[in-house]
Amino acid sequence: MKTTRVVRIGLFACLTVLGALISFPTPLSVVPVSLQTPCTLSAGFVLGPKDGAISQLLYLLVGAVGLPVFAGQTGGIGVLVGPTAGFLWGFVLSAALTGLLNRFFRPQKVTGIFLCLIAGMLVIYISGAVGLMTVMEYSLIQAIVSGVFPFVLADFIKLLAAAYLINRLGKAKILSAAS
Repeated sequence: MKTTRVVRIGLFACLTVLGALISFPTPLSVVPVSLQTPCTLSAGFVLGPKDGAISQLLYLLVGAVGLPVFAGQTGGIGVLVGPTAGFLWGFVLSAALTGLLNRFFRPQKVTGIFLCLIAGMLVIYISGAVGLMTVMEYSLIQAIVSGVFPFVLADFIKLLAAAYLINRLGKAKILSAAS
C-alpha cells in the first residue's frame, strides 16, 4: 500500500474523530448531534469506495479498543453494540456508497456532490434507525422520530457546506478524488 494512500485513509479517520469531538446531546434522542457525518461522507467521496470504507473501519477500530473517539468522548466495544451502533456502522456503508456514486457519476458541481452525500446520509439514517429498533426495541416510528427527524435540517446544512468545500478544494486541485 502506498504511503500517500495510508496517509489519506488515516487523515479521514482522524477527521471523523475531530467531528465526533464537536458533539452535544439532544433532548429527544439517545443520538447526539456531531460533525461526524460530513467527514464520513466526504471520506467516501474523496477516497473512493474502498479507501473511504477502510477509513471509517479504522475509526471504528480505534474506538473499539477503548480510545474515546466516539461522540461524547466515549470509546469501547460497548458503543459499537449500543444505541448509536447502527449509525456508526452506517458510516462504513455510507462512505462506500458515496465513493461509488462519485466514481459512477463524477459530479463536478456542488449540487451533484450534495446529492451523492445525501444518498450516503440516507444509508446512515436507515442503519441508525435499524440499530435503534434492534438495541432500544423502538418501533419504526419511534426510531425515525428520535433517530432521524431531529437531525435532518442540521445534516442538510452540514452536507451542503461539505459539498461546497469538496467542490472548492477540487477546483483548487487540493483534492483529487480517488478512482
